[in-house]
Amino acid sequence: MAATAERSPESEEAERAPSGEHLALRFYDVTSADGTRIKAWTNDAEGPTLLLCNGLGTNPNAWPALLRKDCGVRVVSWNHRGVGGSDRPADRSRVGIDAFIEDALAVLDDAGIESCAVAGWSIGVNTAFELAVLYPHRVTGLFAVAGVPGGTFASMGAPLMIPRIARRPVSVGVTRLMRRVGCALTPFTSRLPVGDAFARLLSHSGFMLPTDEIPAVRRAVKEFLTTPVDWYMHLALAAAEHPRVSLRRITVPTAFVAGRWDLLASSEDMLTASARITGSTYVELNGSHFVQLEHPEAVHAELQGLLARIA
Repeated sequence: MAATAERSPESEEAERAPSGEHLALRFYDVTSADGTRIKAWTNDAEGPTLLLCNGLGTNPNAWPALLRKDCGVRVVSWNHRGVGGSDRPADRSRVGIDAFIEDALAVLDDAGIESCAVAGWSIGVNTAFELAVLYPHRVTGLFAVAGVPGGTFASMGAPLMIPRIARRPVSVGVTRLMRRVGCALTPFTSRLPVGDAFARLLSHSGFMLPTDEIPAVRRAVKEFLTTPVDWYMHLALAAAEHPRVSLRRITVPTAFVAGRWDLLASSEDMLTASARITGSTYVELNGSHFVQLEHPEAVHAELQGLLARIA
């Protein structure tokens, strides 16, 4: 799975938030194994290296604690295929966890990283744990935030009291419907006026809980809504096919951080997964699926604790 880098001068510029403040964020291009051009990013910070497998279709702004120059962690990551400047693959079927792993390896190889800790959020937990199983020599530790290692759609809707047997059929059915009507929805979603008021409303919606990181929420949502709805649902359905990871093969230091009111990743399922990994730690915060936006310092402290264990 060789990867080559393609960098453009404009992609090297530091990112500036809409409010004018500088973020520790730089984008650049990497070519994945199948030739797909991926938009990678880094915070260029000093400290141990972390590969971040982000939530599906999300962007760096969902991690405000990692975009500070003094965060103490060097992050490398990428935007998913067809999202945030990354190209769609020539073959539409080249999406899903297998393809995301190829992209993760391309980012590591381009940066000259032989091995490092790997974090995952949401669907990114699938990618991180599968990477650890398939390429154990590349992964020194695992940090799982608001996600389960496989079988993700069967973990959705727990706080809504949806019976476990119905969770996957309901989640997949809704996703298929959204993909079908996505072309009609995109002109509306892509033009939503996302400002501070919108971000505050979202943070009190129940889907997300209150946070002081309103500028980060605004930036994250505004960027997220640039992805066509039908393409996002296409990615989600492909990721839904990923089965549960064999946790007995996970031998590196591991930490789980769950949100008690997470609608998309059951905290109970995360606790069960943690209990099956020797030496794994589990922390449950009073948060939602966006716990790293709601409690950025607490999540960052757990990450620093894992990195200290690895060291």
